[in-house]
Parts: sequence; C-alpha cells; structure tokens
Amino acid sequence: MAFFAVFVGQGPRTPAGDEQAKAAAMTKFNAIHRMAEQMYPNLIEIAYTPADVVRIHSAGKLVAGIGIENGWVIGHDLALIKKYYDLGARYMTLAHTSNNDICDSSTDPKGPEWHGLSPFGKQVVTEINRVGMMVDVSHVSKECMMQATALSTSPVIGSHSSTTALANVPRNMDDEMLAAIKKNGGVVQMVALATYVKVQPTARDSAVRAVREEFLGPTPQPGGGRGGRGAQPALPPDKQAEYDRRMAAIESRWPSANVQDFVNHIDHAVKVAGIDHVGISSDFDGGGGIVGWRDASETFNVTLELVRRGYSEEDIRKLWGGNTLRAWDENRKRAEKPKA
Repeated sequence: MAFFAVFVGQGPRTPAGDEQAKAAAMTKFNAIHRMAEQMYPNLIEIAYTPADVVRIHSAGKLVAGIGIENGWVIGHDLALIKKYYDLGARYMTLAHTSNNDICDSSTDPKGPEWHGLSPFGKQVVTEINRVGMMVDVSHVSKECMMQATALSTSPVIGSHSSTTALANVPRNMDDEMLAAIKKNGGVVQMVALATYVKVQPTARDSAVRAVREEFLGPTPQPGGGRGGRGAQPALPPDKQAEYDRRMAAIESRWPSANVQDFVNHIDHAVKVAGIDHVGISSDFDGGGGIVGWRDASETFNVTLELVRRGYSEEDIRKLWGGNTLRAWDENRKRAEKPKA
C-alpha cells in the first residue's frame, strides 16, 4: 500500500494563514477521494482500517492510505482532527520543516520556540489518541518527539526518519529516540531519502552544484515544498555526454547512497528498537530515492538485501508494513474501547 500525503507547507501562522492551510488540505483530501472513488475505483481503494488493507489487496486492487503531513492544517480547531479522521486520515505529522503552533520542528533555522510541545500541542496529541489516529513524530524536534511519545497513550509512528548513528542529520532519530519508540510500542519507518541515508562531504555537494550550474544554469532556491527532483532540461548530445561524464566522475569519487546503505539503517534500528518497531518508507513524492531503489519498480532490491542479511520471511513482513498495520490497529482499538 501507499500513503497519500495531505501535505501543506508551513505558511503564516495567522488566522488568514490557518484558513488557507485548511482549504489546501481539503483540496488534497478531495483529490485523493476523487482518484479512488470516481476516476479509478476498479484499480485503487482507500483503506480506513488495517482489515481494509488486507481486503483491498486480496481483491487485486491498489491500497491507498491517507496521512496528514503538517498539523498546521488544523489551525487551532481540535474538532478538525475528527473531521480529517472521518475523511480517511490515519496519521498526522505534528509539524513539518518549520515550527508551528503545535510544536517545534527539527529543521527550523530559528531554533526551538516551545522546547517540545506547546500547551495546545499537548491537547492535539490527546485528541489524536481519542479519535484513533496515529501521532507521527517524524519532522519534529527531539524534545517534541520525546514529549509526544511519552504523552501518547497509543503507539506513535515516525513515518519517515532514519538513524543518526549512520547519518547524523536533524531529521533522523538517535538511539534514545529509538528506545522511546520501543517503550511506547510504536514504529519508526526508515526512509530512503539519500541525504538522510548517507551524509556526503560538502566537497561533493559543491562539485555537483558547479557542474549543474555550468550545464543547466543557476540552481533554484529551496522553497520548503515537497516536490521530487523534477525533469532535467534537454541538452545537445555533445553537452549531455560531457555532463554525464563529469557527473560520473563525481559519483566514482563520492558514491551515492544505495540499498546497502539504506538497509544498514534498518539493521541499526532493529538492533536498538527491536524488529517489532521498525518499518520502511520511500518518500518518493518528497524527493526520496537511492541507488537501487529509485522507484516502486525496484522495491524488490530492498527485500533481496534483507534476505541476504538473514531476515526471515516474518521479519520482512513486519518491516514491509506489518508493524505499521499493528500500530494503526492498536490506535483504532484503544479509541473504540470505552473509557473507565
């Protein structure tokens, strides 16, 4: 199955900005439902429960889950969490690349604002638990991740984060965070985004940038979006050959992240958190992709590497969604269980 992200990049934290975020979220919810229910109902279906995942897959159709990436889309209205849940959202990432009114991001250049969850953010976690949605602790600061994981009464997920032990970047999780996931009963999904899998020297980045700018023009400034790599402008055959030669030389000197590097993160996370608390994610729509797993057609390469390292069929089933389905179902059951 694939989770379709209701993603809204962080904008102004004002009443007008909040309304724009809510409208953008609804546009994406509507598009996902239109795809599954009107355009391709014979090919794909939205799953609202783990049982739906099994049923839809058994029927030979593609399985679509829905996740919210950036809790800013609720503004300050806790009631929207239930509304979005009813529309199919089964996890919500508390923040994205910038701090918001719920919590701190791991990548906001201004640094911490709340030192974890805001007072409103604590209410958000409680309400997410109440409705049966999963709290997603990827993208948030370590302080927020630890606080939200401790506060949540249901298993959390880290929808797309790898390990700092092997790639020390703010978006990854250290061993203390992995242990907290285990204690909570949650799942952290290792992500195949090259810069989170393998930290490259600045010399490589500079060399790539120089070649790109020489042949393709100035590099666009990052805009905080979620798009993929995009299409490369066409070059004349002679210039394309030289471009390819120069890029190959860089690759030879500083090899890109590959499937083996990626599975190293899985190995480490399993060692710290245990096989029941680790999963796999691609983040293809957000720039993900590594050598050997550039798109869905190469997915088997990851499984093959896991087999080579001695993972059992049951282990691999857990990594490829079983653990996340278990956490999802546990959230659903706890929300439905009558409170004392």
